[in-house]
Amino acid sequence: MESVVKIISNAVWSNVFIYLCLFTGLYFSIRTGFLQVRYVKDMLRLLFVKRDSDKGISSFQAFALAISGRVGTGNIVGVATAIFMGGPGAVFWMWLIAFLGSASAFVEATLGQVYKQEIDGEYRGGPAYYIEKGLGVKWYAILFAVVTIISTGFLLPGVQSNAISGTVANAFDLPMRTISWLGLEFPINWVGIVVIVLLSLIIIGGVKRLGQASEYIVPFMAGAYILMAMVIIALNFSQIPTVFKLIFSSAFSMDATFGGIVGMAIAWGVKRGIYSNEAGQGTAPHAAAAAEVRHPAQQGLVQAFSVYVDTLFVCTATALMILFTGMYNTASTLDKNGNASTFVVEHVPGLQADGFTQAAIADHFPAIGNQFVAIALFFFAFTTIMAYYYYAETNIAYIFKKGNRKLVIWILRIGFLGATYFGTVKTATLAWNLGDIGVGLMAWVNLIAILLLSKTAMKVWKDYQKKRGAGILEPDFDPKELQIKNADFWEK
Repeated sequence: MESVVKIISNAVWSNVFIYLCLFTGLYFSIRTGFLQVRYVKDMLRLLFVKRDSDKGISSFQAFALAISGRVGTGNIVGVATAIFMGGPGAVFWMWLIAFLGSASAFVEATLGQVYKQEIDGEYRGGPAYYIEKGLGVKWYAILFAVVTIISTGFLLPGVQSNAISGTVANAFDLPMRTISWLGLEFPINWVGIVVIVLLSLIIIGGVKRLGQASEYIVPFMAGAYILMAMVIIALNFSQIPTVFKLIFSSAFSMDATFGGIVGMAIAWGVKRGIYSNEAGQGTAPHAAAAAEVRHPAQQGLVQAFSVYVDTLFVCTATALMILFTGMYNTASTLDKNGNASTFVVEHVPGLQADGFTQAAIADHFPAIGNQFVAIALFFFAFTTIMAYYYYAETNIAYIFKKGNRKLVIWILRIGFLGATYFGTVKTATLAWNLGDIGVGLMAWVNLIAILLLSKTAMKVWKDYQKKRGAGILEPDFDPKELQIKNADFWEK
C-alpha cells in the first residue's frame, strides 16, 4: 500500500505542479503591485479590527483559525524534512514560496469573501462557492468540494495526529498498547484517545467555538515557540551571517557540499513550503469567508499576512535552531522505509528528520528540549486538525444544501475522529504521503480556479486601493458597482 501511495504522491507533486505554484504566486504579485510589501501596515491594522456578529467571526478569529490550519506539523517536521531532503538551501525556497504565495493567499481569501453565503445562521464560503458563482462551473465546484472533504476529512488529519503521537510518546516514554478481541489485535494509543476526546469537545460546537478556541490557543503556541527560538538565536548571534550564507549558497549551487542537490532543494522547499503555509491550496478561504468585514479585500490582506507568520516567522525559527546547532543530516538516497541510506552530510549519525528540532533544542536545554517540542507540536498539530474539520464541514454544507445535512455532518465527525486516531497508529511515511496527496490535489484544482477568476479579484483589489487612496479607512463594497455577478451576500 505504501508504495502505491508514494507513486500517486509523486505524480501529484510533479515538476509541472511546482512551476504552477511559483507562476501563480509571481503572477498575482505583479498584478497586485506586490501588495505583500506595500500593504503590510494595512495588514497589521486590519488584524485587530474588532467586528464580529452572531453569524460571523472577527478578523482576528478568522486569522487565528487560518493560522491554526497553516501552523502545524509542517512548521517543525516539515522544515526538518526539507533540510533532510534538500539541504539548507531548501529554506530559501520556502521563503520564496511564502513571499509569492502571500499574493495567492490574498486572492483566494478575497474571492472567498466575495462569494460567501449565510447557511444555518453562519457564514460559509471557500473555493467551491467561488468556483460555482464566479466561474459558473458547477461540476468543477463539486469536484473541489469532494476533494477537500476527502483530503481534510480523512487524509490530512493523520499527518498531524501521527506527529503528535510520535513526539509525545518519545518525550514522555508512552509506549503503545494492544488488546486482543475475537482473535484480532487492536492498537491502543492513549495519546490518540486524548486527542480525539479533546477534539470532539470543540468540533461539536461549530464555527464559533472553533474560532474562539483558535483565538486563545494560536497566539500562545506560536508565541512560546518563537520565544524559545529567539533565545537560541540570541545564544548563537555571532553565527547568523554564517548560517544565512549557507542557506543562500546552498540554494544557488554555490556551496561545494550541497551544490549537487539544488533541484532537490527547490522541489522540497516548495513542497514543504506549500504544505506549511497552505497559500493557494484553497483551505484558508474557508476561514476567511467566515469573517465579518466591510470589504472583501480586508480579509484578503489579513490572510496574506498569515502566510508571513507561518513561514517567515515560525518556519524560519525552526530552520535557524536546526542549522545553528548542526543537528541535521542531508540524505542523498533513501531506503524503502524512507530513511537515509547514504548522505550528503551526516552531522549526527542515525538522526532522522523528525528528530532534528528536538535535538536542536535539547542541545541548548537538555532538561526540557524534547518535552518542549512535544508540547509545542501538540498545540500546533491539534489546532491544525481543528481547522481541517472546519474545512471539511464547510464543503459538506456546500454539497448538501437541503435534506439531511446534519446527519451527514455527524457521519463526517465520526469518520474524521476515526481518521485522526488512525493516524496515531500508522507509519509516518504513509501518513506524510497521504497528506501530500491531499494538499496537492486541492492546490491543483484551486490554483486553476483563482487564475481563471483573476479579473474579478483585481476588480475588488483596485476598488479597495482607490477607496483607501481617497482616505477611507473602512471602505464599503458594492459588487454591482464593479459589475460582479452572483455576489448574493453583498448585494443584500
